[in-house]
Amino acid sequence: MAKPSSKRKKSTSATSRDSTPPDDQDLEDISQQKDPGSATITVSAVEVEELSSEEQRDRQHLERRVERAVFEAGKALAELRDRRLYRSTHKTFEEYCHDRFGYSRRQPYLLMDAAIVFDNLLEKCDPLDQVLPTNERQVRPMTKLEPQQQQQVWLRAVELAGGKVPTGRIVKDVVQRIMERTRVPNTYPILLG
Repeated sequence: MAKPSSKRKKSTSATSRDSTPPDDQDLEDISQQKDPGSATITVSAVEVEELSSEEQRDRQHLERRVERAVFEAGKALAELRDRRLYRSTHKTFEEYCHDRFGYSRRQPYLLMDAAIVFDNLLEKCDPLDQVLPTNERQVRPMTKLEPQQQQQVWLRAVELAGGKVPTGRIVKDVVQRIMERTRVPNTYPILLG
């Protein structure tokens, strides 16, 4: 692999983020030029050191912790609600969540539902090999499905996303397709007449 040169010339706009040029030659006032948009700015290349295998493991572990944070919040909220740990300061769970966390009336319930779906996905997926959801919106469409269906939907959504974390929209589309396929026909036809 060829090593990048230490200095590159790049034609960019007249503004530069670095206010301290490397040498006096670069102190030329480009505002005096006829076309400041075509000014040449010298940019130094920085060589980035590769991560060691230990650093890669640490990075993956920390990324997983960040991904799970929203689902851990859902579990914590469920425990706060179930044990009524808000009762000394608030009459209702909703008031407590609003005052303490700034959540709307619906938000804690969305997070708690998402935590349940996340746990269902974790049951069947190896977290080191499988792509897992990273936010509540990605699992929201699956909350009304059975655990087995949730897993099927998630695997299909990951497949449609090219092996990456799918957006909430992709998951919603997969859920809608499954719901249309499994829709029970109406046995009581409407008689017009």
